[in-house]
Amino acid sequence: MRVGGRRVSASPRVAPRAVPRVLSIAGTDPTGGAGVHADLKSIAANGGYGMAVVTALVAQNTRGVRSVHMPPVEFLTQQLDAVSDDVAIDAVKIGMLGTVEVIRAVEEWLGRVTPPVVVLDPVMIATSGDRLLDRAAEEALRTLVARVDLVTPNIPELAILAGEPVATGWDDVIAQAMRVAERHGVRVLAKGGHLAGAGAGARARAGERMPDALVHPNGDVVEVAGVRIETTNTHGTGCSLSAALATRVAQTGDWVAATTESKRWLAESIRHGAALGVGGGNGPVSHFAGLWARGGLSTRPTPEAVRTAWWEEIASERAAIDALPFVRGLGDGTLAREEFTTYLAQDALYLRDYARVLAEASRLAPDQDAQAFWALGAHGALAAEMQLHESWLGEPGGGRRPGAERADAVAPAPVTVAYLDHLLAVAARGDYAVLIAALLPCFWLYQDVGTRLLALSHAEDPYRSWLDTYGDAAFAASTARAIEIVTTAAATADEGTRAAMLEAFRRSSRHEVAFFADAGQAPGAAG
Repeated sequence: MRVGGRRVSASPRVAPRAVPRVLSIAGTDPTGGAGVHADLKSIAANGGYGMAVVTALVAQNTRGVRSVHMPPVEFLTQQLDAVSDDVAIDAVKIGMLGTVEVIRAVEEWLGRVTPPVVVLDPVMIATSGDRLLDRAAEEALRTLVARVDLVTPNIPELAILAGEPVATGWDDVIAQAMRVAERHGVRVLAKGGHLAGAGAGARARAGERMPDALVHPNGDVVEVAGVRIETTNTHGTGCSLSAALATRVAQTGDWVAATTESKRWLAESIRHGAALGVGGGNGPVSHFAGLWARGGLSTRPTPEAVRTAWWEEIASERAAIDALPFVRGLGDGTLAREEFTTYLAQDALYLRDYARVLAEASRLAPDQDAQAFWALGAHGALAAEMQLHESWLGEPGGGRRPGAERADAVAPAPVTVAYLDHLLAVAARGDYAVLIAALLPCFWLYQDVGTRLLALSHAEDPYRSWLDTYGDAAFAASTARAIEIVTTAAATADEGTRAAMLEAFRRSSRHEVAFFADAGQAPGAAG
């Protein structure tokens, strides 16, 4: 999702590097779940070469922090110079700094070395809610923010950077992040996952939509979809995400792509964290879960993540359908009958070839269950056409209702032809995964519209039978199965196939909008 004007993604200072050299400047964690220990794992898991400069020696475990020892600032500077005097640094991730003196030393070093990518995770608030920096250090950190490319605060930390009360709603979080981004000329990653703990009230549930947003200094906001994961393995997630982001940006130069991939990787790592069995408190994430499972860096989303992301992708198309007079008239029963029968005539024409495409999906399906599902869909499409003819387009006994347009008496409208050409072209390419993605909107959008309009309709609505067709439990179950098949295929596909599936899904969704928008416009009669 994008809000605002021109989309800002690439960073002009970054020369992408296959294996970026990434420096972590942070504190330690003897249990390995946070600080430089988590950063080095995150950098490696995301394809970078990790280096570390220690700002603080922390006696902590998964249950909490016991004590902190701050080495002399002079030694910190020696560490920083030892790295930059010898190694070309492609990205820097900054974590715990702790004091004004440390913050100023790091800021001075950044001014001399000017790394191409700098990501700051502003460690300012403890899990307990206590402030970790005094007021002078907080002010020094605000100055440092202006020297970095991205800052990744949690919601209480964002409030401190903004000098405002803690935001309690997602819109307020975005607005606050926009003010920080504009004031300091920095990108801000606003984290929706922290919202429930920032005074939002209701307890968040597993699977609940939980986006983050990449906020640019020019006002652009790019939402990155995500869902809440029910787990206690959250130790070091902020460290891990910021280190992954620094690595991914140094690889690609693309902030949006880096954010999306880093979130996907972190979600996978969080899901597998409990299997590590580390600690009795909030355990760490499993940084290498994907590598251990697949032997490669590529991460794959879950079917649930695909479903959430794809539904968000067509938010504008769904809103456009809801705003159409034809759809509103269906819901409240005010639609002119002639407009409806004209629409049905086009729909009947569409369903004939749609059934053929469903049959092709059945032929290409890799297993018997999917074959049976798509074959049943093809039969259902033809049965629906016959039922439409009998109940709406013709009188019992073969007569014709007044004002009805029989499907064989009209020419297909341009929007009908365009939609079918799209589906038939996808089918002709023989790629099963892309084909079923193209078919999905005809299930999903109709079920969504039908269910919502049915709930709003009244018993005397003349179009109640149409609403019953697409709003009943049987069609909802069929749609759920179609979504399951398609999202599972997308989750297991390679990145290229998944991208092609999403594009086919988007195009079909746009055709659905056009089909509804054209409803009621009578086509010319067939010659």
